[in-house]
Amino acid sequence: MSDEPQPQPQQPSQGKRKRTGWRRIVPTWRMALSTFLLGALLLIGGFFLGYQLVHIPSANALAIKQANVYLYADGSAIARDGEVNRENVGLGRISTAAQHAILAAEDRDFYTESAIDPPAMLRAAWKTATGKGKQSGSTITQQYVKNYYLQQEQTVTRKVKEFFIAIKLDREQSKDKILEGYLNTSYFGRNAYGIQAAAQAYYGMDAQDLDAGRAAYLAALVNAPSQYDVVAHPENRPAAESRWNYVLDGMVDQGWLSRTERAGLKFPAPKEDTHSTGMSGQRGYIVRIVKDHLIQNKIVTEEQLDTGGYRITTTLQKNKQDAFVDAVNDNLIDHLDQKERKVDTYVRAGGAAVEPKTGKIRAMYNGIDYVKQYTPNATRRDYQVGSIFKPFVFTAAVENRSSTQDGHPITPNTVYDGTNKRPVQGWSGGRYEPANEDDHSYGNITVREATDKSVNAVYAQLAVDIGSDKVQQTAIDLGIPSTTPELTPSPSIALGVATASALDMAEAYATLANHGVHGDPVLIEKITKNGKETVPLPERRTRQAVSREAADTTTAVLRGVVQNGTATAALGAGRPAAGKTGTAEEDKAAWFAGYTPELATVVAVMGQNPVTAAQEKLYGAMGLPRVNGGGAPAAIWAQFTREALAGEPVSDFDLEPQADAERTAPPTADTSSSPTATNPGDRTPTTPGPDENTNLNPGPGPGPGTGEDRTEGGTNEGTGGDTTTGDTTDGTTGGGTTGDADSGGTGETGATDGENPDTGSRGGLTGFLPRPRGE
Repeated sequence: MSDEPQPQPQQPSQGKRKRTGWRRIVPTWRMALSTFLLGALLLIGGFFLGYQLVHIPSANALAIKQANVYLYADGSAIARDGEVNRENVGLGRISTAAQHAILAAEDRDFYTESAIDPPAMLRAAWKTATGKGKQSGSTITQQYVKNYYLQQEQTVTRKVKEFFIAIKLDREQSKDKILEGYLNTSYFGRNAYGIQAAAQAYYGMDAQDLDAGRAAYLAALVNAPSQYDVVAHPENRPAAESRWNYVLDGMVDQGWLSRTERAGLKFPAPKEDTHSTGMSGQRGYIVRIVKDHLIQNKIVTEEQLDTGGYRITTTLQKNKQDAFVDAVNDNLIDHLDQKERKVDTYVRAGGAAVEPKTGKIRAMYNGIDYVKQYTPNATRRDYQVGSIFKPFVFTAAVENRSSTQDGHPITPNTVYDGTNKRPVQGWSGGRYEPANEDDHSYGNITVREATDKSVNAVYAQLAVDIGSDKVQQTAIDLGIPSTTPELTPSPSIALGVATASALDMAEAYATLANHGVHGDPVLIEKITKNGKETVPLPERRTRQAVSREAADTTTAVLRGVVQNGTATAALGAGRPAAGKTGTAEEDKAAWFAGYTPELATVVAVMGQNPVTAAQEKLYGAMGLPRVNGGGAPAAIWAQFTREALAGEPVSDFDLEPQADAERTAPPTADTSSSPTATNPGDRTPTTPGPDENTNLNPGPGPGPGTGEDRTEGGTNEGTGGDTTTGDTTDGTTGGGTTGDADSGGTGETGATDGENPDTGSRGGLTGFLPRPRGE
């Protein structure tokens, strides 16, 4: 037997087996448990470390906030804002209804939950990350910490600090004390910080006197103070009421309000705002519009503006701004006698002027005084624009090379049947037979003449021949917001039932004046922060919205309206001009839109009840039978344009219109449009009746009225004086979709004359201009 060691047979492996294949990449339960424990230890350790390192800081000192300065294009001052309006009150001086309303709106589990709500924070982060909109996951405690101890910046560091401070604060202060602090630091709009200041600003009462309805409205404001002020933004009333209902329903769900009391509540419209004389005249309007523009276009946030320190140079020119005020005073305000004529108390005016080549807004008129009439009339979108919409219809015809129903190209010399209440042919949406001004029948009439005389029967048929959807798109291309209420494809679109603002219309007319080139409107020249940091502004975009031929042919036709039609008062500008008059249904508004090569300006005179804010008819205003676009609006336009452009060279339009567009052709069978009238006798031309502005230009007028509401001083800095509370503006529209502005004719869907009709979406915060880019 050999002494050498012998090989031993291999024994089966004992213990764990070697992991093979896909099992090698799957962690074992020991590894998973170890990782979980390690992560938990790190999380707990991080929590305790953060809790020890983060201390409750001193409160923000709002007393050191800076003002924002608003300037004209030349650097001269318009206004300064930034004063903090706050009166801290104890919880005992805040009504129980107000406390419950805030809790229902912001944090219904405040008294039973901890200082933080991780599930809500995760939900908010998930919605933001997945593009479903930003949502706050903060409790009232966290919001109070942000308002009182920290800054408003959206950073991870700030959120981490907010998290730990909220936890510490919840341990050191009672829930009542935290709620009291939150109610005194929240921002409610109108420069009102805290529930007491808000109660005074919106309802003229103390916080302890707020009932459930008013408290619910103030609670709704916390969510979006810039959007839900229905006086500043009447177009956003539906959204504000929806939020108000949400708050009240929450109070019922929590047992804080009985269903019976809830059922009896009506939306409590707030009062007009009151401001110091530093915001009087046109100043307050400008500041409000500029703020909205910055916020809506995401140039500066509302929170950043609130910190102050911004120097904002606008495109507005002082000489033109003052000229607008003078023109309104001389041709409208001075002819009102509010003591003798109740209708004169309804009269409001608004307007805007845009430089066609640059898109710069050079002047705006918004009302007699910001401390008396709070709503900016240049940017409100709740009055029908009437026949100043008709040029967009003709532009669409040329742009789309449209033809009549019997195949004839539509030109200024195409003949249509202008018979009063003639049924529109070729429209599948039902019978539609709009009335002409004063029910006048014109028989055969060219498109040019129909534009001069603002013949509704012709333009309704034109819209169908072109395609009302194409008319709609052309208006949008020219600059009218796509979200404009009643801007819908139907024959009535031609008659101006849409409710665009004066500024919207000025933007669109500026596109016509600029040979069809549209550019984003410009309100801001420059912004600096703390005197050194320049805030970037969006780059202005331009495009050929419609062909030059379409724009220039429209201009050629509109020159005839000034020379021979309803707008002869505009000849007072002393310059080549093109324009169109318009009057809203039942004379609730009268418009003139016109332009020279240098400036496009739209003027509106509107009727609004100073108590209910309902739209009112203007029959008898200024002692005249009617207020039409060819009267006060055209006269205001003429004086403003003459003074605004004084000293500048007079230039003529450089037009390249449609072939033969300048030729005036008599009615012939060869150019008449199809279809024919039902009654051949109605086609016999009749002697034209009085056009829109006959005997309606105020001229010397009935003489100056009391002068109490004459617009003061443009935007010069004010001196002392008492503040004044003016008429309430609750944002009602009373619009409807019937008839034409110039006609008072039969509409397509019937009028809506109620005080608070549903006006539909106004496109978010576009109650003020301009619209956010890319919208």
